[in-house]
Amino acid sequence: MEEEASVLFMPSGLRGQVPLGTTVLQAAQRLGVDLESICGGQGKCRKCQVLPQQGEFSKHGISSRADHLSELTQTELLHQSKNRLKDGRRLGCNARILGDLVVDVPEESQQHKQHIAKAVTAYDIQVQPALHLFTVTLPEPDMHAPISDKRRLQQELVREHELPVMDCEMSQLRLLQPALEKAGRQVTVAVYQFQQIIAVWPGEKKEVYGLAVDLGSTTIAAQLCNLITGEVVATADTMNPQIRFGEDLMSRVSYVMMNPGGDVAMTQVVREAFNQLARRAAKSAGIQVEEILDMTVVANPIMHHLFLGIDPTPLGGAPFTLATDQTQVMRAAELDIHLHPEARVCTLPCIAGHIGADTAGVILSERPDLAEEYVLLVDVGTNAEIVLGNRHRLMAASSPTGPAFEGAQISAGQRAAPGAIERVRIDPETLEPSFRVIGCETWSNDPEFAEKSTKVGVSGICGSGIIEVVAEMYLARVIDRDGVIGPVEGKPGARIVQDGRTYSYVLHEGERSIRITQNDVRAIQLGKAALHAGTRLLIDRMGIEKVDRIGFAGAFGSHIDVKYAMVLGLIPDCNLEKVGSVGNAAGTGARIALLNFPSRLEIGEILPKVEKVETAIEPKFQEYFIEAMAIPHKTDPYAELAKVVTFPAHKPKGKSAGGDERKRRSRRRRPA
Repeated sequence: MEEEASVLFMPSGLRGQVPLGTTVLQAAQRLGVDLESICGGQGKCRKCQVLPQQGEFSKHGISSRADHLSELTQTELLHQSKNRLKDGRRLGCNARILGDLVVDVPEESQQHKQHIAKAVTAYDIQVQPALHLFTVTLPEPDMHAPISDKRRLQQELVREHELPVMDCEMSQLRLLQPALEKAGRQVTVAVYQFQQIIAVWPGEKKEVYGLAVDLGSTTIAAQLCNLITGEVVATADTMNPQIRFGEDLMSRVSYVMMNPGGDVAMTQVVREAFNQLARRAAKSAGIQVEEILDMTVVANPIMHHLFLGIDPTPLGGAPFTLATDQTQVMRAAELDIHLHPEARVCTLPCIAGHIGADTAGVILSERPDLAEEYVLLVDVGTNAEIVLGNRHRLMAASSPTGPAFEGAQISAGQRAAPGAIERVRIDPETLEPSFRVIGCETWSNDPEFAEKSTKVGVSGICGSGIIEVVAEMYLARVIDRDGVIGPVEGKPGARIVQDGRTYSYVLHEGERSIRITQNDVRAIQLGKAALHAGTRLLIDRMGIEKVDRIGFAGAFGSHIDVKYAMVLGLIPDCNLEKVGSVGNAAGTGARIALLNFPSRLEIGEILPKVEKVETAIEPKFQEYFIEAMAIPHKTDPYAELAKVVTFPAHKPKGKSAGGDERKRRSRRRRPA
């Protein structure tokens, strides 16, 4: 038998077995990985560059080493000598797989770029930034009244703008006299928090910029803002390059524990991603990156600590201790972020070990602490952050939903990119599906779909698609309340096929077959049950029966249909008219903090009052989790949802992976 190796491609998460000697490009093509190549694998176009990873990836059972790839070819050495092949990268068409391997596909090597749905959310912000511009003209030097130019600058700022005497950064003090000489003694200075001169320019300068960044475990989104007008002048986003070290937060902590220096590597790649986003946003806005003087960052605790260069391993186990739960302000240069030499970076405070500055951003954006009604805010990612309360009381928790909602751990799952199924409908009479993919507005049952989807194809299913297909399978009785897939009585069975001891639902047959397996449904059930159980704990602790309004935050929340989220039981029952997306609330919170300095102080006053609930140690969590495994729920009748959705009459399927039917058969086989 031919020897094979396991290969895992990031950030897609696609994995498979390939024969030893297979090129990385061939493996990518076989597994449906989005790796570009336009020269037919001849090593000429250099589009198929990949970055092999080294280390122990225990979650995937892979030990990825340098000698698991063939040596550099003459073609690769030639490209290296001409700086066409970046350090550490290999040409996918030249590098051959000799052992188990983890391979990162950089964004520029992807033919279809990731679809990151973190659009700017409209928000009325009172512009009061942390820094202000002041233009002054200094008197000519006078031999009879000797005084330094720094002192003259301070005096003019007091006289013209009533600013107190302040200090000036040494790097900018060196620029003061050349600037005065260049512009007839007129200069513009940027003053940070009315205390420190951090930038000096010759003549009059009217605009300066800041960057608000939402650092997620999967994606990073930046908003470039004019600090004078408050306008968002450009946006940029990218996949978090730390995905190559682990899809979810705990796997990244595990990587640090098992690979000395792993935290340093993760810090370096995420900071470089920040620099790339800053350059892209600045280029898009037609400004120099040196014109960016302020930055605010929101992130979950582990991302927050890694960005700051803090060891995240204390967050990997109880009692999940934060290194700091306060706002941090430092020079961008200290973090290897290349903006203006004296630019400042402000990270919003974390709340608890698994409730981060991103949740602080959500609170700052949505202000549940000012509401009369009970508001539930949910930000779904590999970890779901939950906030519940009103002006009288505010609570927060985190629940381990896992990466299934982002397309990971799903047999045909993928990140949201062109070609990914994002919308699904199933005819309850025929069980025939129709779907829509990212990059094509035409539904699959349209005669023109094949032609119109040619450019993107059908490559897999993303988070919103998997939510909808599981909910639709339930409504069409393809799965029962326990999530078991099986034949539907009196219905054609062409779409429901035997899959070992279980069944699968065939969503699409084509170059790549897209099937929803029993394990896929289980992964979604586990994720949604964890979220629902965490929410139920907060509702209990709050002493209420139901919530009045539910807001979905983040990219996932912006893209899902809330009706299907409720059919699945992802969230508690609520009037559907009171359920909706609040957009990228964490990113909006970062923008509020960037443009309105008082809000940074305000969130620092709100967060100590937030009650933290640690789901991991709550005795009722397991009970609520088990009840929430049913679709939509074992005991909750979902009366509000029943007003707009007709629940199907279900009979138990009686057969599932490890289910009751096999247990009964096992008992019948035992001797008396």
